[in-house]
Amino acid sequence: MNDEIEFIIDSTKEAMHNAILHLEKQLVNIRAGKASPSMLGSVRVDYYGSQTPLNQVANVNTPDARTITIQPFEKSLIQAIEKGIMQANLGFNPMNNGDSVIINVPPLTEERRRELAKQAKAEAEDAKIGVRNDRKNANQDIKKLDISEDEKKIAEDEIQKLTDTYIERIDKILAVKEKEIMTV
Repeated sequence: MNDEIEFIIDSTKEAMHNAILHLEKQLVNIRAGKASPSMLGSVRVDYYGSQTPLNQVANVNTPDARTITIQPFEKSLIQAIEKGIMQANLGFNPMNNGDSVIINVPPLTEERRRELAKQAKAEAEDAKIGVRNDRKNANQDIKKLDISEDEKKIAEDEIQKLTDTYIERIDKILAVKEKEIMTV
């Protein structure tokens, strides 16, 4: 294979791998029964006028499977942290004890588990769309090259194999997450 084709295939592989990484990052934010500091990954706190990620203004811990404690670096941030959690619309009700913010994570209902599984499926579908778009872009790049039709066909087949591999990986990642969500 010539260098141009190899470059297109390598860049496509990297783009598809990034779609998988993005999917994994998104699935971490979907709760699966037990408390985790990553559940608050989307929370932003008003810190002296700028929206700052929660983990940059406080320590977030899980002392047990149903509790998240947030220990702010400055006590004056407690109200801002509570407000940030409420604005993130995660379905949590923060309580403060004067020193820290405590969140009791309620057990998931069957209906909520189904909603979360549906959300995970939507994220997986977005990743699949990304992989397919990467395939389309690679095939367009190959068609622009000044090479024989046979070489174009071989390169397109290689990209299709790559696409199938990454779609399969997305399905496996989704299956693991769905099982995690639906396990009581």
